[in-house]
Amino acid sequence: MAPEERPQFIASSGGMAVESTGNRLLSADRVETEQIIVSEKHSWKNLFAYIGPGFLVSIAYIDPGNFETDLQAGAQYKYELLWIILVASCAALVIQSLAANLGVVTGKHLAEHCRTEYPRKTNFVLWVIAEIAIVACDIPEVIGTAFALNMLFRIPVWCGVLLTGFSTLFLLALQQYGVRKLEFFIAFLVFTIAICFFLELGYSKPKSTEVLKGLFIPKLNGNGATGHAISLVGAMVMPHNLFLHSALVLSRKIPRSVHGIKEACRFYLIESAFALTVAFLINVSVISLSGAVCSSSTLALNDKKSCENLDLNEASFLLKNVLGNWSSKIFAIALLASGQSSTITGTYAGQYVMQGFLNLRFKTWVRNLLTRCLAIIPSLIVAIIGGSSGAGQLIIIASMILSFELPFALIPLLKFTGSKTKMGPNANSLPITVLTWLLGLAIMVINIQYLVTSFVKWLIHNKLPKVGVAFIGILGFAGMIAYLGGILYLAFRKDKEVTYLLPLEESIAIESNCTQGYNKDAELHGPFGAIPREDIVSMQLPRTRDLTDLD
Repeated sequence: MAPEERPQFIASSGGMAVESTGNRLLSADRVETEQIIVSEKHSWKNLFAYIGPGFLVSIAYIDPGNFETDLQAGAQYKYELLWIILVASCAALVIQSLAANLGVVTGKHLAEHCRTEYPRKTNFVLWVIAEIAIVACDIPEVIGTAFALNMLFRIPVWCGVLLTGFSTLFLLALQQYGVRKLEFFIAFLVFTIAICFFLELGYSKPKSTEVLKGLFIPKLNGNGATGHAISLVGAMVMPHNLFLHSALVLSRKIPRSVHGIKEACRFYLIESAFALTVAFLINVSVISLSGAVCSSSTLALNDKKSCENLDLNEASFLLKNVLGNWSSKIFAIALLASGQSSTITGTYAGQYVMQGFLNLRFKTWVRNLLTRCLAIIPSLIVAIIGGSSGAGQLIIIASMILSFELPFALIPLLKFTGSKTKMGPNANSLPITVLTWLLGLAIMVINIQYLVTSFVKWLIHNKLPKVGVAFIGILGFAGMIAYLGGILYLAFRKDKEVTYLLPLEESIAIESNCTQGYNKDAELHGPFGAIPREDIVSMQLPRTRDLTDLD
């Protein structure tokens, strides 16, 4: 092979980006970046450098949509469905750790891998689905914040919907103070939510033995319980979170060594476990609070009716009547913190999805304005026409959309993290592969069952003419066939593109081989290092600067 035809290899380590073109190494010291640099020393102190992304991700597990399903589950089934939260939280930890590993090992987030791997048309469809998921995730956050403003300041729900967009823009101004301060602020909001619900729990006094029994003894009494269990699972694992987590880990500049990569994966797992444990305890508190209040023997008749169809707005009045006015205010503060923090993380998820699938980057405020408008318009229309009850129903519809779209993010994640062409020696082991696919399959089957049963139930109970029902039924089932076809395509399509990023020491060894002359080992390993990722050193949250030209 002629010297000018030798393959290129890219690696990065600490503050260096190393490019090999046969005889040239370029320093990235000129690159302006606000990344958090992780020390190359082997120490548990490095764990503190990794703390942050897990809390931003955990927000999706305690957003207003989760609170809505938690309240209904507790009101109707007391503590019987707590075990669903435990199982779903464990599954979420495994899945989120895969998303973090994908970003750490490859230096690319999930949306970027999709753009590299899939044909243009498939990639475009996946992008549209991801954008719809982000809008569907924004709707409960907008409505939840509007409810909170109504509870605290008596602001009409439709006015609260409008104010939500402006308040989110204000909070996103925090990005100018750097990644760390934004992460600490989100963590503060998470602990604020936790403290509020722990206080509520202390005054509602659920029986600890019954709570423990609900956590560790699986029970589903009747079809209604099955439907609520499915909705709980659907509200826990959200598609946009997989894109978000795989991108957030790139805000750290880790040592590009074998040990550095393994340490980063391990510390991100620990950090995610801690953040998701806090989220798990909050969800348990919400269900226990609802279960204790609605099962009280002293509950008034009007309050019992509220428990039959408990939503975020009704929960405020219920807590006020049963536990006092202060309880309603504490609930509103928790809901406000949940809604505002969720809108911030949803905006960043949208930013990375657009950048990854289309290689487009908008300014954060522009991106946020677009997603806010798409979420605010339907929320505003429903709030004006249907009032609080209509807005509550919109949250349920948004949760169904998220359940529908989960496989189109989850399947690529499972395939990429189990692929040696993507992850090299860091690909999932056989036991992890089997476990994660079983988890993924279970979640997808549960969500698909939820969608099918909900659609069939709607067809049976709606008041449309029979011709209209038949027409909608044909379209609906045709759509389901196309939906299953898309899932099977993603599941069985063989990965083609090699995107594994070599650790620094391996890349330098191959560089030495190529400098001395062509050999078979370089040919075998070359493609793993041949994908240039110059933007790794400038990928951050939030993104304020682009990488300067190295040439």
